Amino acid sequence: MSELPPPPPYPPPAVLVSSAPTPPRPSRGPVIALAVIGVAIIACLAVAVPMFLADDPVPTDLRAVRSYDDLAVDHTGEDVDYPQAPAVGGPHAPVWLDCGVYDEPVREENAVHDLEHGTVWIAYAPDLAGDEVEELVDALPQNGILAPYPGLGAPVVVTVWGRQLELTGADDPRLPLFLHRYGGGETAPEPFASCAGGVRDPEGGGEEPGTSV
Repeated sequence: MSELPPPPPYPPPAVLVSSAPTPPRPSRGPVIALAVIGVAIIACLAVAVPMFLADDPVPTDLRAVRSYDDLAVDHTGEDVDYPQAPAVGGPHAPVWLDCGVYDEPVREENAVHDLEHGTVWIAYAPDLAGDEVEELVDALPQNGILAPYPGLGAPVVVTVWGRQLELTGADDPRLPLFLHRYGGGETAPEPFASCAGGVRDPEGGGEEPGTSV
């Protein structure tokens, strides 16, 4: 009896490969977006919180302007005891001061005559920083006087006839508002007379021929 041939070898086991799709990697987009939003919120708080906590925020309107009406327009050669400092109007010297910048205090009686002519008088505390004084020089209108004022109740005070506003400094945003509203002599008895042609001596003085208006 013949021998049977050996059985054929078994095939190697099959390697099973999953046909399921590879799960997507988690996106980092939402994390980045949340981080950006968080930074923006922190930046806004850094700006807003000091504003809300400020003890005395600077106003941005003219509600603090003080008004004085029915002021006398008499000329006098005497010194005048004005109730406001600086004066806003009233009896004044027969001559006025020339327009421009003064590095020492000016005589009040002469400056009031300028106010009568529609001049803007910007007074500043003598200890105001030099860079702020330069800002005031740049802001001074052509029909204006700038001078230090000892004992001033604020760093800067801007005055026209019958109107006055105390300012926190040269960068107070109300200064340009005041100049726009009152800088054209709107409140003055003689709004088109100008300060040009006045005396240049800051101590003013009495009447000079041909200069009294």
